[in-house]
Amino acid sequence: MTTPRSVVRIYLVLMLGNTLAASLIWGINTIFLLDAGLSNLEAFTANAFFTAGMVVFEVPTGVVADTAGRRYSYLLGTITLAVTTVLYVLLWHTGAAFWLWAVVSMLIGLGFTFFSGAVEAWLVDALGATGYTGDMEAVFGRGQIVSGAAMLVGSVAGGIIAQASNLGVPYVLRGVVLVAMFLLAYRLMHDLGFSPRRGRSPTAEVRRVLSASIQYGWRRPPVRWLMLEALFTGGVGIYVFYALQPYLLQLWGDPRAYSIAGLVAAIVAGSQMLGGLAAPRLRLLFRRRTSALLLAAAVSAGTLVLVGTIAQFWAVLAVIVVWGLLFAAAAPIRQAYLNGMIPSAQRATILSFDSLNSSAGGVWAQPVLGRAADVWGYGPSFVVGAGISLLGLPFLALSRREHDPADRRSGTPATAPATAPAQPSAPPTTPASPPPRLPPTPPPGASPALDE
Repeated sequence: MTTPRSVVRIYLVLMLGNTLAASLIWGINTIFLLDAGLSNLEAFTANAFFTAGMVVFEVPTGVVADTAGRRYSYLLGTITLAVTTVLYVLLWHTGAAFWLWAVVSMLIGLGFTFFSGAVEAWLVDALGATGYTGDMEAVFGRGQIVSGAAMLVGSVAGGIIAQASNLGVPYVLRGVVLVAMFLLAYRLMHDLGFSPRRGRSPTAEVRRVLSASIQYGWRRPPVRWLMLEALFTGGVGIYVFYALQPYLLQLWGDPRAYSIAGLVAAIVAGSQMLGGLAAPRLRLLFRRRTSALLLAAAVSAGTLVLVGTIAQFWAVLAVIVVWGLLFAAAAPIRQAYLNGMIPSAQRATILSFDSLNSSAGGVWAQPVLGRAADVWGYGPSFVVGAGISLLGLPFLALSRREHDPADRRSGTPATAPATAPAQPSAPPTTPASPPPRLPPTPPPGASPALDE
């Protein structure tokens, strides 16, 4: 019999495998591109093509998850990423032209879009179907802790393996892990609480689901403002993560110390684990989720200014820890907030649409910041990135102003209403609402147990 506990266990296994595979190259990806002969502008433009691929394919692959099934979408993602990762190694080995990097980067983006929204939608639907009554922050927080642990192991291992062999080996290992995850998901992952809609015209399904996603997503002001905020913060976050790799090598003074570059991903991974633990406790400090999100976004921008101006290796490492903690603690709150505002039938597509906006931010922000790094250096580019991320704060404030019940409500996201709800005249009076959601019911430090 499938229980909430077994659903969460499968979710954590999927998060573990996905993140381990991805993080094997996270600590060295920018160095890998530069080693292939690309400039900073070309390297971050290649990353921009990756995010452009996510923009182009987010909605179609979200429709795949909402029609053919979340499991089917996940399996397609693992195979697509395994093949395109091997192609990346071939481009590096042959010193390929930039346009080939652009094409393959877009295809890698396609692989990730099969994941985005699908796994999260599978989890929420399966928990609802098996009678879970706890708070989603706790589950998302556990997933983040597991992902952080996998990222810590994968990023450090990837840097060490690259330094001991060459930059291509971690990419090959990534492909191997992805194939293993395909086999594991094929056996363990089954759609629960969701019935795939098969046998319909793909074009008609795209129109139907996209129309519903616009109705329940874009046309709902609190959701729309949250998505628009991602246009600014999403791209900056991607750039900072990858630009910190060569920047730390620059501060360290050894361009081939790949294990040092892996420290960025390792620090972010450790911060992610602590942030996952902190998210429920952080939520208890705020009556509304958007309060926590606004504070985290503002302080995060301040840390980027410090990273760009200190220019001292150990001090920069310390600030990176703070930056990672802020991002990690806010992520489960945002997830809970967004999931609480969207219906199950369109959940995967709307979550993909949200991811699309974040990716769209990466399309324009990464080349801009990469060019800033070529002209002024990495430090000033982080300061520019801080300014860009601050542009997202007004949109968070606008989402907060809508007083959506999800800004305060706790528990498993309920099925959204058939029509977009009218804005209430005043905020609900019940205390607490998770910041991508944290429940008010459990006492500080308590973690609700999963029902059997």
